[in-house]
Amino acid sequence: MATTDPRVDAYIERAAPFAQPILAHLRAAVHAACPDAQETIKWGMPFFLHGAHILGYMAAFKQHCAFGLWKGRGLAAAREPAEGMGQFGRLETLQDLPPQRELLQTLRRAVAQIDAGAAALRAPKGHDTKAPPEVPAPLAEALQHNEAARKTFAEFSSSQRLEYIEWIAQAKRAETCASRVAQTIEWLGEGKSRHWKYRAR
Repeated sequence: MATTDPRVDAYIERAAPFAQPILAHLRAAVHAACPDAQETIKWGMPFFLHGAHILGYMAAFKQHCAFGLWKGRGLAAAREPAEGMGQFGRLETLQDLPPQRELLQTLRRAVAQIDAGAAALRAPKGHDTKAPPEVPAPLAEALQHNEAARKTFAEFSSSQRLEYIEWIAQAKRAETCASRVAQTIEWLGEGKSRHWKYRAR
């Protein structure tokens, strides 16, 4: 039986009318492909867990929705979006999603990758003795699609990574989280730390 979270029900009910059927469809697809999936809210948006691991997330914005898989890179049905979070780009109608069969196959492959222990991100190199801080899922997913930003983030010290992580984690709304992730990727792509403006002075 699906493990649902009433906070996700509330999130869907608060979403714009166009977004509600998209979110409900994605939610049902996740539970169909992964019957043991658990729901929670992280960084202001619904997340789906498979065991102790993040399977994916969904978010509703003013004019579109987004759906991302934690280990979605390289999956057959996942697409590289022109814009927007997640593997499927801007979702404005149900027709923007892959056919149901492909969507379920993609979700099952993501579950299989988790079960196989596929690594989400290459472990950063350096001389830090502390364990690296947990990377928010939207940032980790965005880093997979930007080599320059990923390289900078991996080479940063734990404290430099933590500055970005805490900034994103403190976002109360999905829109704010998405905006901060986009800004983070831009700055990392340029080799900049979180507070580069002040340190340059």
